[in-house]
Amino acid sequence: MTAISPLQSIHKKGLFGDHHKKNESDLLKISELTNLNLVQIVQYKNSKIQLSSIKIDGLELSLQNSKVSANKDTRILWNGPSTWLVVSRKEDIIKIINKNCNNENFAITDISHSRVVIQIKGFQAKEILKKGCPINFNEFERNSCAGSVFHGINIVVDYVEDNPQTFNLFTLRSFGESFYHHVTDAALEFGYVGV
Repeated sequence: MTAISPLQSIHKKGLFGDHHKKNESDLLKISELTNLNLVQIVQYKNSKIQLSSIKIDGLELSLQNSKVSANKDTRILWNGPSTWLVVSRKEDIIKIINKNCNNENFAITDISHSRVVIQIKGFQAKEILKKGCPINFNEFERNSCAGSVFHGINIVVDYVEDNPQTFNLFTLRSFGESFYHHVTDAALEFGYVGV
């Protein structure tokens, strides 16, 4: 069974906004990321397990706030004290998590179908986010993440890459359409490619 993408009937492909007389490779790219596994891990308050002994897909759970551990297929975002969001293209990531995080010490919740993930890629990506989000993106670094708002919609921002600037933006599925319209509207000034 194939999941229905939250933005399936909303996301449009093509050139939009002020793209005239600009090289298409220099324009922002906005896409919906699909077929991702999103798993929330929460360590119970009475857990005695040492987090340094746990690795998921070869990655440690970050103890430093707003930091991301990443490899080619998986990203683990620090989401709050004793809370992480695992984002992976691996189909068996839940089995990997369950193998390393037992239910006596952790609550593990698959939230894959409850979120929309929009990726913004391009040299003006930070400028788009500055239009609706109060984070100081001038000091935001690669492999950082933060929970915030964008035009009043709760989001999680994951700074994936520097060159070009690439951000994965997570929000609740029910806010996906409004969030998508806010992001694409903010991008019209620069011109963007819907991919």
